[in-house]
Amino acid sequence: MVIDPATTKYMIKANIKADGVIEKSDVVGAIFGQTEGLLGDELDLRELQRSARVGRIEVELESKNGKSTGTITLPTSLDKVETVILAAAFESIDRVGPCKATIRAEEVEDVRVVRRKMVIERAKELLNKVLAEGKAEGVSIADNVRQAVQVEEIMNFGPERCPAGPNIEKSDAIIVIEGRRDVLNLLKYGIKNVIACGGTNIPQTVVDLTKERITTAFVDGDRGGELILRELLQIADVDFVARAPPTREVEEIPQKLVMKALKNKIPAEQYAEMYDIDMKNRRSQDKAPQKDKVGKLEAKKPESKKPVNAKKASEPAAGKKDYFSILDEVSGSLKAVLLDGKDKEIKKLPVRELTDELKKSKNIETVVFDGIITQRLLDIAHNKNVKTIVGMKMGNVVKQPKSVKVVTKK
Repeated sequence: MVIDPATTKYMIKANIKADGVIEKSDVVGAIFGQTEGLLGDELDLRELQRSARVGRIEVELESKNGKSTGTITLPTSLDKVETVILAAAFESIDRVGPCKATIRAEEVEDVRVVRRKMVIERAKELLNKVLAEGKAEGVSIADNVRQAVQVEEIMNFGPERCPAGPNIEKSDAIIVIEGRRDVLNLLKYGIKNVIACGGTNIPQTVVDLTKERITTAFVDGDRGGELILRELLQIADVDFVARAPPTREVEEIPQKLVMKALKNKIPAEQYAEMYDIDMKNRRSQDKAPQKDKVGKLEAKKPESKKPVNAKKASEPAAGKKDYFSILDEVSGSLKAVLLDGKDKEIKKLPVRELTDELKKSKNIETVVFDGIITQRLLDIAHNKNVKTIVGMKMGNVVKQPKSVKVVTKK
């Protein structure tokens, strides 16, 4: 059906049923004949067609078993009220040719709304196409520039010429990863204190760096990453462990997963305990030197206070809940239990969430957990007024706060 876009505002749609076989010309004739004089001169169909205020009546018919059914459409440029009056007039027709018939006006459609929807849908398609092409081009340009910058930023460090980021020499904390592509991926997200170890044959340069800097080992989530991590923990001085998601590689994971993996890092001692890895190289006393007020380097000195062992556990636990029964309950589960001043359980949570929970809590007095007591945990406990920490064993603690009582099972 051809619609004149200059004149059509509305479209009358009607259904017709006839008790006999009829033709299109019969329907058109019945409409003109039976509506003539019904609506007055202003809405006479013949006059409206002569003045091009209505279009051609279109009829689609189908005859079956001696009866006919079909649809009638009529485009108009009349206003809304005149159009619906004309549509209602169609229903006054009761015969078509020799047959009894009924016509039912089903809809008066605003053609402009339909066209507007078509325009909007097509505009959306075109916009999505433009955005997709622009994004692809923009990403390509950005990647080209970023890769050029990364190639300029990446450096070879030490006698073994290990691929590394530009901040590896001056940063107090470093991230040890596997290869050059891992370095490039982390540089892409602005992480520049990285160095590659090149596989399980760890270069001496990397080993020496780990003894001087706070070190996070960040490896792939596959078997290869596990082997590299075992090697690092045995010959280097690693402080924290982070891993890519299972089966994923550091070189290909997006920024969100990189940041999530680094945020969820765990103490190296805890990882070694979990997987029964013998950490031969413990952190030396002077690994984390601090500057005093006049700018001289001064090593942290360990205090004489020692953790309470199981034999003496009755002293911190006197008159209180048996912390070792709690420790036995969580043993092997990597869970932590937080208690208030009356030894009432506040919360049980995974060990990996323990430090974050302590930072935001205010009324915790005792922590019992299936893990290794580390310097970082003690520092946070001291700042949050935690009185007692009960764990499996002590890690590499340089300075133990006097305000925190430490109990170990081993």
